Amino acid sequence: MVIQSDVLTPLSTLLVAPTSQSALAATFRPEVTIDTQPTRVLLEQMAAVDIRRTSDSIGRLSVEEMWAVDEALALVVGLHI
Repeated sequence: MVIQSDVLTPLSTLLVAPTSQSALAATFRPEVTIDTQPTRVLLEQMAAVDIRRTSDSIGRLSVEEMWAVDEALALVVGLHI
């Protein structure tokens, strides 16, 4: 899952977080729906990858899912929002 701002689109890399349908629940692993399946975003494993290693988009998160990702991301990187 791409987790970087659209402002950074011109860069040759993307900040991504892997997803899992079997990962254990945690406050830093928000649950989202991907292809109708509940999926956890593993924000503690985010990394920068070359944009050429990515594929087409498979969807978008709801506003509520984005808020959950934002809150968990703030927790993982130590921001206080």
